[in-house]
Formats: sequence, structure tokens, C-alpha cells
Amino acid sequence: MNKILKITGIIAAALSFTACDLDTKPFVGEVSDLVYEDPANYKKVLAKMYAGLAVSGIEPQDGNVDLKGIDGGSQSYLRAYWYLQQFTTDESIVGWGDPGLPDLHAATWTASNQWTSNFYSRALYQVTVANEFIRETSPEKLASRDIADNGEIALYRAEAKFLRALAYYHALDMFGSVPFVTEDDPVGAFLPEQISRADLFTYLETELKALETELPAPRANEYGRADQGAVWMTLAKMYLNDEVYTGTARYNEAAEYAKKVIDAGYSLTSNYQDNFMADNNTSPELIFTINYDGNQTATWGGTTTIIHAQVGGTMNPADFGIDGGWSGFRTTPQFVALFDGDANDGRALFHSDGQSLEIDEIGTFDNGYAVTKWTNKTKDGGTGKNLTHTDTDFGVYRLADAYLMYAEAVARGGNGDAALALDLVNQLRERAGAAPVSSLSLDFLLDERGRELFWEAHRRTDLIRFGKFAAGYNWAWKGNVKEGRDLESFRTVFPIASSDIVANTNLTQNTGY
Repeated sequence: MNKILKITGIIAAALSFTACDLDTKPFVGEVSDLVYEDPANYKKVLAKMYAGLAVSGIEPQDGNVDLKGIDGGSQSYLRAYWYLQQFTTDESIVGWGDPGLPDLHAATWTASNQWTSNFYSRALYQVTVANEFIRETSPEKLASRDIADNGEIALYRAEAKFLRALAYYHALDMFGSVPFVTEDDPVGAFLPEQISRADLFTYLETELKALETELPAPRANEYGRADQGAVWMTLAKMYLNDEVYTGTARYNEAAEYAKKVIDAGYSLTSNYQDNFMADNNTSPELIFTINYDGNQTATWGGTTTIIHAQVGGTMNPADFGIDGGWSGFRTTPQFVALFDGDANDGRALFHSDGQSLEIDEIGTFDNGYAVTKWTNKTKDGGTGKNLTHTDTDFGVYRLADAYLMYAEAVARGGNGDAALALDLVNQLRERAGAAPVSSLSLDFLLDERGRELFWEAHRRTDLIRFGKFAAGYNWAWKGNVKEGRDLESFRTVFPIASSDIVANTNLTQNTGY
């Protein structure tokens, strides 16, 4: 973490200083002091924190990466997160043989797996960058620099706290118990203590509730920046999954916070696919996004990966606004079957021409239906700015998810209006052209979450919450068996990176690894 802090300081300096006096003596003190002397630099450092969700470094195409020794395209926060949430489930299968990648669908990952380790490192990097910014923007620090704050820096600090909470929440969900550091810990080389899953939950709950009053109202901040809506969605997700995380059912709170989002002024876009296009920044449904611009955020991760990798076989790359397909990602027959009950459901965005439904060979692209959900095309038929690197933003949270979380929380016994829950689900189905339903069961809601939210990095968490991840439901090649097999129960969390276990004697590896 000490190394990461130095890297962060250098990055901030690079963002802040565009000219250099060659006669100036090299500065060898604390880089942070230089950066934070000028209040004009604060938003640039904040921008780096947001960019850390989208790109891997400070140069185009993942150059000059944040985490040294890890391939730039592979260490992308969203790419690694998406892989772990998708390839371990029925929604996605990948034919590539990159090290560690086949192990995700096969459920044979170990503590040395490249992708679990990449995300572990990336999430903790985000935490560390945020800690440094929060530390350096305290009222005491500002006063020591004679910097007056009109509220703008305080807002940046609150956003940094949200970004830290988001990374910690993803770590809570993925790994359970992780090393824990805040701005109150000293800067320098030390071995962080490990925090339990329950204690991390409590910390995040307290932190996010405080941010409710520190961040702008929903849609009042710049697009892509955190606001109260993003906080409420994170809390709703935490409460909905709390029975998994700590053994405590919190469905009343899950319904309460989902309802806050529902009442916050967001609205469904009339066309479902508008949420997944190059100009999806215009969708009134998106609550918090990871932003991409084909020219300004040229990365091999993010939606560039998702859109290129879903295209292959008889598919025409031009139909997706890209310069070529990577022939990688498809879906399983079990997931396709979720749409069998309604042929008019417009969310069944599959390409079957030249594709077999069954998957006999994982490495063969035409085995398994391809998915056509994401695109670098715009609503008017144009394309993004760049045919290689996409403009399509990734909706971390959108209103449809709040609808479904509210419905599920009520179905699980949480306080709420059952008639409203049913109406909300039917609004989603009506938009998709699917037939309305007259009642909601938990099995139906899991399937409906799949139909509405597939390939949006929710499925692993959902299957675990519904008790269908390790056992109770199998899909093609789950556990490296064509028919699928039950998994060991410990695989509901990923292992802490083996390199960190070796380096930090305060850490205990998750059971089973």
C-alpha cells in the first residue's frame, strides 16, 4: 500500500503539472504536499478516482498502469469485476484460454487466480487512493495550507468516501473479510489488520448513511458522479444481501432504500436498449455509471471488452459500431430458457444464426447463443467516436434494479406495498413487450432479475442470495462438467490473493483455499 500511495502521488502530480522548469531541483519530499498546495488540483485527483473504475492507467490504451506488474487490459476494475460476476454463472461463458479465465466457469479458481487477484488488488487500490485524498482534504489540512473551502472540496471529499465505500462493498461481496485501512491509519509501510465481514458491513452502513446528507440530491451532481441515489442503491443492495453477509435479514431496510430511489425522480427509458448504447448517457434510468469515451478513455477493458467479445461468427461488427469481433463471450442454454415462457419479450437479445444452443466445446464461439445486448451504436443509428474503443457507459445502478429489489424485499417479508411491487415488475415487463404477471414468487423474481439485468454484473450475487449458486441449480459447464454440477459451498466467496497472504501475516485465508 505504501508503494501504491507513491504511485498515486506521482499520478496526481502528472495530472496537475503540465510544464516543467528544467533548471528546477527535483523534488524528493512528499509528492502529496506539492499536489495539494493548489486547490485547482483537487478535482483532478477526484477525476483520477472515478477514472480508476474505468481505465487502468494514465495513458491511452491502458498505458502507464496504476498497478505495476499486472497487464493493463487485465487490471481494469470493471473488466475484472464483470468477469467474476458473470463467468461464474449461467449468464456468460468465455471461450478464451487466457491464464485463469477458464477456471472461473469451471469453478477451479485458486488463491493465485489472475482474475480474482486482479480485482482484489484493484479494489484495495481504489480504497488506498481514496484514503489519501480524504486524509489530505480534511478541514485541518486545508486550514494548514490556508485554503478556504466554499463547500466544493467538502463535496469532493464526500464523493471520495462514496468511491471508497463502493470498492469496500464489492470487496465485502466478493471476498468477505479483507484488510482494512482508512484515512485514520498512518501513511507508510505497515501490515493492515483484517476486518470481519460483519464489521465491514457495519462500517459501510455507518459511512453511507452519513453520506446521505453530504452528497447532492439525485441527479443534482454531474453525470457519472456520485449523489444520494448512488448511496441509496448501495445501501439497498447491502440490506438485500445482509442475510448472506452477516446472517441477519434486513428486508425492511432493503425495501425502504429501494423506495427512496424509486421516488427520487428517475424514470424508465421507453426503449430498454437505450441503456446499453453509445449515447446511453441520455437515459433517465441510469443512477450511477462508469463513463467511457472512445477517444478520451481508450481502454481494452470496460464496455470495449464486453461489446467486442460478444461479436463473432455470422455477426456483423458494423451492426454494433465496432471494427471487429473478438469471438469470446456467449451464454448458456439454461439462461436462454428463462425467456421460453414469452416469445415477445424484447429483452431476449440473442444471436442464434450459425450458433448452436448447446455448448459441446467451450472454446468454439458458435457453441452457445451469442448476446446482442451491448452496442457502440447510438439511438439514431450512428456509431461512437471510435470503432475500437467504445463510448458506451456502464450502468452500475439503474432504476429497473431498484424496482426489482423493492419487489424482492417485499416478497421476502419486508415492509412495503405488495400491489406496488407487482406493478413495478409489470412496468418492466410491459416495456419489454412481455405479458404481465398476476403474482410474484421468489423463483420468478430471480428469473426476472436475469431477464432484466443480465450481463450487468449482478448474477453471481443474485444466485448466492437465492441459494442457487453452489447447489440447487446447475448450468452447462458449471464446475467443468457439461451438464453442470454442484460446487463446494466455500466458493460463494473468492480467495484473498495469495501474494497478500504471504506478504501480510495479519491475514487469514478464506475457508477452502
